Amino acid sequence: MTAARPLRTLHLAMASCCLTACATWCATASASSNAGILECLPIRDDIGRLACFDREARKLVEPRFAGRLSKITEPFSIEQPTLLRYQSDGPIFVLYLKAADGAVVQNLHIGGGGEATYLIEQPGTYFLDVNGSESWRIWLEPETTPKTN
Repeated sequence: MTAARPLRTLHLAMASCCLTACATWCATASASSNAGILECLPIRDDIGRLACFDREARKLVEPRFAGRLSKITEPFSIEQPTLLRYQSDGPIFVLYLKAADGAVVQNLHIGGGGEATYLIEQPGTYFLDVNGSESWRIWLEPETTPKTN
């Protein structure tokens, strides 16, 4: 029984370290995600402030599709114009937006990494054929252009 006591103490110490590390990570992640939002608060112009909040909110949304190298996504349907937002971490990224029948609707690419967007204007069923040299992420976002009467 004497061997069990030091082992229990070791387990408790390890658990304590894990909890401390998790708490530190959570606090850091929360602070960094709030930093951008805090920069939006003092903007006096309503349109500028809203654009800032929209930009920061996009950072909090998980991508619809993510991967590394090449992948063909499952089909998805849209009922209204939808913004296809895509990011790549690598020097090569080619994205084919394809209709349900496999016809290429649009060929998109990013050279050298970064982010870009494309507006899918027509409702329908689509899928994506992605070819990248590194990790990538793709979001489907409702169109945000205000409607006028």
